[in-house]
Amino acid sequence: MPSTLVISSPRGSITISRDVVAELVAETAERCYGVVGLAPGSRIDKLLRRDGVAVGGDAQGVQIGLNVVVEYGLNLAEVAATVRSQVSYEVERLTGLSVAAVEVVVQDVRQSA
Repeated sequence: MPSTLVISSPRGSITISRDVVAELVAETAERCYGVVGLAPGSRIDKLLRRDGVAVGGDAQGVQIGLNVVVEYGLNLAEVAATVRSQVSYEVERLTGLSVAAVEVVVQDVRQSA
């Protein structure tokens, strides 16, 4: 999979790094209510990409996967739905890329300090 996403138009093209999209996803998810932080899905994920965030697909449909840690006592489905909605909105707003899917995995539940 190429490390960049290319948006073509009649006037030229725009190239966006998957790492930039992953950083946008991480920043947005961490600001969502109920999210304590991001968690790597596995040790391999930690080595290959931004902790807890995977960006797949192409410029016509970006597929995002992220692993979150949610605050104890909150409704997990509601927090995940909020994260999915916010991440999709922000990536589309800031990059112009179309988001095909956002998969949120609640990796852990933790009491915030």
